[in-house]
Formats: sequence, structure tokens, C-alpha cells
Amino acid sequence: MRLLHFDTDKPMDFIAVGRLCIDLNANEINRPMEETVTFTKYVGGSPANITVGMARLGMKTGFIGRVADDQMGRFIRHYLEENGIDTSSVITDEPGSVTGLAFTEIKSPTDCSILMYRDNVADLNLSPQDVSEDYIKQAKLLLISGTALAASPSREAVFLAVEYARKHGVVVVFDLDYRPYTWQSVEETATYYNLAAEKCDVIFGTREEFDMMEQFEADRSHDDQATANKWFDYHAKIVVIKHGKDGSIAYTKDGQSYTGTTFPAKVIKTFGAGDAYASAFIYGLMRGWDIPKCMEFGSASAAIVISSHSCSDAMPTADAIEDYMEKCRNGEVASHGHIN
Repeated sequence: MRLLHFDTDKPMDFIAVGRLCIDLNANEINRPMEETVTFTKYVGGSPANITVGMARLGMKTGFIGRVADDQMGRFIRHYLEENGIDTSSVITDEPGSVTGLAFTEIKSPTDCSILMYRDNVADLNLSPQDVSEDYIKQAKLLLISGTALAASPSREAVFLAVEYARKHGVVVVFDLDYRPYTWQSVEETATYYNLAAEKCDVIFGTREEFDMMEQFEADRSHDDQATANKWFDYHAKIVVIKHGKDGSIAYTKDGQSYTGTTFPAKVIKTFGAGDAYASAFIYGLMRGWDIPKCMEFGSASAAIVISSHSCSDAMPTADAIEDYMEKCRNGEVASHGHIN
């Protein structure tokens, strides 16, 4: 049973919509934020990272979003273009908005946190008028992420993009990417996440993110299979539930489930793993691989990214992932932790 159909007549492989921001990653690792004085600047935002990952894997990619009319906005646009990502639907916002910033704290390889500044950010000013039906129908796959649902008009723009995708046979992937501080309440978040998830073919999220979405369930059992079955009653064909260091499980509408492979990694930080995993997993789906192979490729990509200081800059090529997997099989990668 083929779970998903990708229209090979469409000229673009992948389009993402949503958050474009700046990551400022701590250079002084193994210490708290208050003792950190220097940071390195990277393009960030989960959908941006995933798009960079797809581009590095050789896919033809594009992005729908807004960037601030400032130096940071120009940095983001230039970086996307350098990576071969089409920016014809990346709009420069009206003066006055700012670029979202994410400062990262690396206390230890497993104790990391992110301090986000999200007031008056350009990416949440994305409007339905910015979303082109003609652009979306050119793509085989559309990726949305939860952060873009946090406020209007970005929220409406995402729902419109999904409607256009469904109309034109574009596969829709939802990366839950839940950031509590961008929302007014858990109830608001659950409402819009559920409305979006009902329309998606593939859903990626942590167990905690799916738990948040089950706020209104009479029986919140936190059971992975029950969670997946709920979305199979709508459009979903694949639901991937992540359990951090305990691994991930992919459930498919044909009744199968698969437990992810783990790879050793010289862990520097934990953030970025989910984005690397998603891009490589999606790449595998689009190549027609079976689910276990997609999960293996995603896990290896994640291991590479958490072994690096950056997220977007560290997104690997397909050859780099294959080489890493081979080195792991040969015992050439020492482990300071595991990633799924």
C-alpha cells in the first residue's frame, strides 16, 4: 500500500510556510545564559531549518513568509538564496516590525534552553494575500508548523495555504513546533492545532505536543496508538510521535508501527534534532523509501546536527548522512549520548 502520492509533474518538490528568524547560539557552552557573552548568528525557525535541510538534500525548495525590513531580514533572504531556496514568496514586511530572535543556552549537551523574543515579529504578519494559489500548486509537498498559527493574520494565511494544497493534490506535512510563550493559552493552542492537523497527511510531534492537543479529549490516555488513530480518521496517513532519548515511533494508516533507529553522537546541544530528522524523513518519503529507512535517515541526520554548534548551517547532504551511517556501522563514531 502506497501511503502518499507525490505528483511528479509538479516542478517544485517542497514549499514551507511560516517562521523565519535568527538563532544566536551561545559560544561559551557548558555555562548558563547569564554568564554567556558571545553568540554566533544563524538563520533559524523550524520551517526554515527544515527547508534548508531539504535544499541540502538536493530538493527544489521554496518558502512563503515575511522578513523584517532590516539588516536581519536581508541576512535571512540572502542565506535562503545562497542555499538555492526560492524566495519569490518571501515578502519584506512594512517598516516597524522586527526579526524574531532566539538566544540559545547550552549548559550541557543535554541541558539546553531557548530564550525567544517574539514581540512585533515580521513573520506573524504574513497575510492571506501573500499566499499564491499558483505558487502552492507547483509543489509536491507543503510544510506548515505550529508557530505560524499563534496569531493573525499568519494563522489565516496558513489555513489558506493548506486549502490550496488540498485543492491541488499537494501533500501537507504538519510539524507541531509548539512554543508555549507565543500563545495566549493552552486551550487556544489546542483549538488551532487540531483544526490544522485535521487537514494534514503527515504529522510530526513530541508526546508532550500531542498531549497538549488532547486538552478537550474526555479520555486523555497519552497512548501513542490511540493518538495516531484519531488523526487517521481525518486525512493523516503517517503520524510520527517522538519520545526524545527514548526514540520515536511512526504509525501508518495501514495499521503498522515502526520504532526508530538511534545513532551515537558527540552531542553539543539538543535543539535542531527534530528539524534535521523531519527534513531527512520527508526526503525519504519523497524518494519512495519505506518508513524504517526514512526513520533511519532522519535519525542519522539528527545525530549530525546535534554534534554541531548550528542548526541550519549543519543540515547535511545525502552523501554526508550516508557517510555518517557507514562510520557508525564501522564503530568509528564515539558516543557522548544518543539521538533519535
